[in-house]
Formats: sequence, C-alpha cells, structure tokens
Amino acid sequence: MDKEESRTDLGLVRIHKNVIASIATVASTEVEGVKRIGASLKSGVLEMIGKKNYSAIGVEFDKNGEVKVEIPLIIKYGYNIPDVADRVQENIRTALEKMTNLTIKDININIQAIERG
Repeated sequence: MDKEESRTDLGLVRIHKNVIASIATVASTEVEGVKRIGASLKSGVLEMIGKKNYSAIGVEFDKNGEVKVEIPLIIKYGYNIPDVADRVQENIRTALEKMTNLTIKDININIQAIERG
C-alpha cells in the first residue's frame, strides 16, 4: 500500500509515502551532526538513468496502519554516532506524529558514512 487513509466527516484523507519520506528528511537534517541523507541502491540506479528526486528513505505501512521508516544517513565527522541516531529517531517520531497522527512502529537508521563537516 502506497498511501495511508483515514476517513473524516467530510471524506477521505490520504497520506502518500512520499509525504512521510519528506517529513523524515526534514526532521533528520534538522539534527546537529547529520551531514545529509544517504542513498539506497534503488535511488542510486534511478538517479543514474536520469530520474531525480527519488527518496532513499523507505516507508512501509503495515496492515494495522503503523508506519515503518528506513533512513540512510551520512554523519559529520567528530559526532557521537549513537547519540545522533537517537536524536534523529526522536525528531522523526515527533514530526510524524505531530503532522500526520500516524502510529510509528519503527524508525531504523542506517549509518552509511562519515564525512568531514
């Protein structure tokens, strides 16, 4: 399923995976120590063939409507990796819950590299 839906008195509200990925991207890059979002194999291949703006962030909705987010990160050199990852997870959780009212199941952080600031 690519979209999470909820019904209101006035109709249906659908939140696409790309919206979840965008919120996670902004929330991640707000955390001090994050250099940038990394790349997935799929996003790298799509970028090579000319498709831009494909998010490397994976978003899945389970059958209960809970959200699982996978985010690859590049961390700035000199920062404590577990501390930065914890702050990213918390910032993403807070942003997603505030903006979407969705239940967050997992926020998995994959540290891909360390780069100088």
